[in-house]
Amino acid sequence: MAPSSTHNTGFYVLMLVGIVISTMVATCAGSFYQDFDLTWGGDRAKIFNGGQLLSLSLDKVSGSGFKSKKEYLFGRIDMQLKLVAGNSAGTVTAYYLSSQGPTHDEIDFEFLGNLSGDPYILHTNIFTQGKGNREQQFYLWFDPTRNFHTYSIIWKPQHIIFLVDNTPIRVFKNAESLGVPFPKNQPMRIYSSLWNADDWATRGGLVKTDWSKAPFTAYYRNFKATEFSLKSSISNSGAEYEANELDSYSRRRLRWVQKYFMIYNYCSDLKRFPQGLPAECRR
Repeated sequence: MAPSSTHNTGFYVLMLVGIVISTMVATCAGSFYQDFDLTWGGDRAKIFNGGQLLSLSLDKVSGSGFKSKKEYLFGRIDMQLKLVAGNSAGTVTAYYLSSQGPTHDEIDFEFLGNLSGDPYILHTNIFTQGKGNREQQFYLWFDPTRNFHTYSIIWKPQHIIFLVDNTPIRVFKNAESLGVPFPKNQPMRIYSSLWNADDWATRGGLVKTDWSKAPFTAYYRNFKATEFSLKSSISNSGAEYEANELDSYSRRRLRWVQKYFMIYNYCSDLKRFPQGLPAECRR
């Protein structure tokens, strides 16, 4: 018996869904060869596994780094990292968005290494027009050297959100109404580097890099960039957009991280700002 038109329609719908899903997967699976340039460190920076895996290494001679070929103005950036294992004291793995020049904008993840058995410190900062000093630091609730974990930045005109494994850890809101500059005009590239910073990275520079453990290596995979159009990004007010961006579960997770894992917040550092906390901290 010939198949009915209903069966034909269902068959073609299933085919179409399969094609769309395949297309989405193909779009998400970027290649480090296509998306990034290895910028310094010679063969200490490597792309392998057909462009699906990247590594950066640090030895006593040099660190290494890479940057994206494209610039982005608003979007969501996801990258999976597995950090330097063992005694990583003195090392910094930086993963950030940045423009160029003396009035550059920048959105930072920096992972500060530590002695074996001691936790990494995740250092976050935001620069606008060349000025930073907006640090928040966290411990992580897992060992970031054992497996890959996803570190994400959502950058929109209303706010910047830092996420770890899709858990928000920090929200920096646009406070231009209070006279606080916000990064929204300068396209930024993605950068990452692994370098020696033992003059400050671990316990304020008290613990130095143990070069007998070199080379130190960090790994990257599953990069994904989702660009947002300016029109869709500014269609909602800040309060409305944040409510849509973070559901009630995400807001609870944000409070959980900030209560139990935040170890430094510039907005609480009265000694640092004796003349008064920055305007965005007083809202």
